[in-house]
Amino acid sequence: MFTGIIEATGSVTGIESNGKNRHFWIHSPLLSELHIDQSIAHNGVCLTVDALSKNAYRVTAIDETLRKTNLGNWENGTILNLEQCMVMNGRLDGHIVQGHVDTVATCTSTTDAEGSWVFRFEVPQAFANLIIEKGSIAINGVSLTLFDVSINSFSVAIIPYTYHHTNLQYLTTGTEVNIEFDIIGKYVNRWHQLQSASKS
Repeated sequence: MFTGIIEATGSVTGIESNGKNRHFWIHSPLLSELHIDQSIAHNGVCLTVDALSKNAYRVTAIDETLRKTNLGNWENGTILNLEQCMVMNGRLDGHIVQGHVDTVATCTSTTDAEGSWVFRFEVPQAFANLIIEKGSIAINGVSLTLFDVSINSFSVAIIPYTYHHTNLQYLTTGTEVNIEFDIIGKYVNRWHQLQSASKS
């Protein structure tokens, strides 16, 4: 379980393939705090540390993860947003994030708002019912608030701290990002679907 408050960024330093799986070696200032079997959110994707070296740690993504996230686009030098799992006696500063990415969205515009930045994204039509005005969303693992919601697109505003301390600063038009919708909204939507189905 995560909160969407990014602790640090890391960079991919090596990539290895094993069948359909892909191993990523990552250098990060969090390295000294990590241990084998620990869960870390990478761009919002929960991955398990499975090896450690002096300068990096390794995580493995299976085919299912590669197909449903932007991990397949990672290459040496890719900058990642990192968050360790939450401590249950701590504050929930963002919102409840599972690290289970739902889909990939595309950045359709970036705007320098003279003190902040506004990014607009488009999600697949099938997920349109999960975006609501002022709702929560995790974009590359960052907890953000939606506004200016249309059928299947929305905007988010980024404050300077978040911009300079995450990989959102590198987004350009056409960039693909990992999206996790609010878990509460997903449960409510599922309940509504079942209620509607039982009445038909």
